[in-house]
Amino acid sequence: MAKLTLGAEKFFVFAHNTSSGRLVFAKRNSSKRQKFHLYPSEGCSRLRVSCSIKEKENVKEETDKFDEVLTGLRVDEPGSVSGFDSESGQVRGTEEVGRASYWPPWKNIPQRYKLIGTTSLAFVICNMDKVNLSVAIIPMSHRFGWNSSVAGLVQSSFFWGYALSQLPGGWLAKIFGGRFVFETLIKKVLQTGVLIWSLATALLPLLAGFMPGLVLSRVLVGIGEGVSPSAATDLIARSIPLEERSRAVSFVFGGLSFGSVAGLLLAPPIIENLGWESVFYIFGLLGIAWFSGFKILQEGETSNGATLAPRSNYINMKKSLSASLEEMGESLKDVPWKAIFRSKAVWAMIYAHFCGSWGHYTCLSWLPTYFSEELSLNLTEAAWVSILPPLASVLVTSIAAQFADNLIATGVETTMVRKICQTIAFLSPAVCMTLSSIDLGLPHWEIVGILTAGLALSSFALSGLYCTHQDISPEYASILLGITNTVGAVPGIVGVALTGYLLDSTHSWSMSLFAPSIFFYLTGTIVWLAFASSKPQNFSTRD
Repeated sequence: MAKLTLGAEKFFVFAHNTSSGRLVFAKRNSSKRQKFHLYPSEGCSRLRVSCSIKEKENVKEETDKFDEVLTGLRVDEPGSVSGFDSESGQVRGTEEVGRASYWPPWKNIPQRYKLIGTTSLAFVICNMDKVNLSVAIIPMSHRFGWNSSVAGLVQSSFFWGYALSQLPGGWLAKIFGGRFVFETLIKKVLQTGVLIWSLATALLPLLAGFMPGLVLSRVLVGIGEGVSPSAATDLIARSIPLEERSRAVSFVFGGLSFGSVAGLLLAPPIIENLGWESVFYIFGLLGIAWFSGFKILQEGETSNGATLAPRSNYINMKKSLSASLEEMGESLKDVPWKAIFRSKAVWAMIYAHFCGSWGHYTCLSWLPTYFSEELSLNLTEAAWVSILPPLASVLVTSIAAQFADNLIATGVETTMVRKICQTIAFLSPAVCMTLSSIDLGLPHWEIVGILTAGLALSSFALSGLYCTHQDISPEYASILLGITNTVGAVPGIVGVALTGYLLDSTHSWSMSLFAPSIFFYLTGTIVWLAFASSKPQNFSTRD
């Protein structure tokens, strides 16, 4: 038997038994030699702990006392498994700690990737519940006699709640980011948020005839969905290195495009076969099912093996409410607001986010109606054609991410990469909307193709604007996104409703839908090229 000392005399020694293939850890500080036997096997490892019966009873008592600290440890009853230690003359019991490493399938995935994956899935559900109304608004308007102005008001109500939740979401992410508590918090935020917006979605048909109730349900959907972007941004800023950040952001926020595709693909046949009410019931139940499945997943991870965590983490989670509120208040004061708002780069991000959101949210809400009325398509055709832009965005997003990361890896300045990507994201839809607005006598399928190309290329923003928050300040990335997202939600409130009002007034889709978006895309490009920067900024020092 060969021995390798890992520490001082009071620590453990490592021994390998060549005959049995066991790895043995033995404590050397007393005659009671506590041994840890490690049995290697294919795909898994088992840890066997040898101790006296008295020590086993002590372990059981301590486990019962601190069950929230050490979980997954099972203690045998005396005599269930035993052996004899020739050196101490004591009867020993044994127990196995741990599970096979290949089950469940997600067990060996790094924790940060699990959080990114669950956040991306939440974004998928987010946009499914967001776009279902853009399809259902057509039969709902016919049933309740709504004009375009009222339809715009109903669709914009989602963004009222979405805007209200941006800064609080970024603030909470900043407070808890980087702590153990944050992992638990983000899981609870995701679970609670999905449950809130799913229940609000499922209740919408019951409130549709009562306008205040209908608006309130959509506000709740917006609040439930609004906390995810800032939390995800903080997670990426702290967990993902710069050379991989574009792909991480694209993967997480790409869930929005996938959700739009899924929502627009499923909503029309559900509405035509089961009625417009059914799409809200079904989509709401999907979110509730996600909530239940996610909860089971977390419980399964907890019960899969021994999980040893510092007691201070759990004690920290059990702080009194008053202490937590006091800490939050102090953290709010610590944010260098003056330095942040004195930065030209921050103002460039704010305006660029506003401009990009105007085109995105107005098209997301009104394109199905545009295709139905202007291009004379039925509900299913209009919705399926509306799938093309977000579907193409999924492809463009992966290309843009690889393009940006490759440029950075080859030594191109990060600011230049972000400017290139954001310029593509703004000028492409501006040109395509201009071509669609002019009466060139183009057939309908060409107009659809032009709009699809322009809106898909706007996804280059995920490798431009949406990476800049992390670039300039990983410490305050969630706060920055909270600020820009709050301003970016304003077009959802004003732009969606204004489009309906202009459509009633001018009866022109070019003037109501495309012209304002073109204006903001062009001015956003100018401001971005003039003032945007990805150079790291120490706001705390400047303040």
